[in-house]
Amino acid sequence: MKKIKLDKALIVSLVLLGATAIYSFPQAGQSLSNAWFQIWEMLKVVPPIFLMIGLLDVWIPRETMIKMMGDKSGALGIVLAFLFGTFSAGPLVAAFPVAIIMLKKGARFANVMFFLTIWASAKLPILVFQSTTMGLEFTVVSNVVLIGVYLIGSYVIEKSLGKKELEAIYRRAENFDKKEDRVEELRGELADLSGESLKTSAS
Repeated sequence: MKKIKLDKALIVSLVLLGATAIYSFPQAGQSLSNAWFQIWEMLKVVPPIFLMIGLLDVWIPRETMIKMMGDKSGALGIVLAFLFGTFSAGPLVAAFPVAIIMLKKGARFANVMFFLTIWASAKLPILVFQSTTMGLEFTVVSNVVLIGVYLIGSYVIEKSLGKKELEAIYRRAENFDKKEDRVEELRGELADLSGESLKTSAS
């Protein structure tokens, strides 16, 4: 039977909440209210995100993902990365599991990076908020510039990474949900580093 491990941050938070309740019970009540609000907001976002991740993982074959967003996808991969990012919902932390699935399915690294940057700052709700508060002209100009920077930056980052580094990223994405494989991978990397260190010392 597996033991349930309590998160250290949760324990510290509960201790601080207890101390706050002793000092000021109304403030502790307000803290609980704020915590419940944040939990409720996350519960409204997380289930659809995980549903999308599951559908993406099960319904889209690897060959289709490679064709649509792989190395040879061209403009189609860029457009799909933009659409996935801009029509998304939820905080950026929810985008990383989606990005891992994309990498597992063979999507190009630059396209995945572009998807993450669009999710972070060019989601449709953000664009609507910007247009209503700062004006349509500002929204269009600023986001066109940002999208251009994101696109160029994504490909620059990809080009700056070596072949081995990209392969390591894809391998980690492939083995992300396999704890034993990750342990063996880390052992292999440590062994390689140790070997290189010994060679350097010998020379």
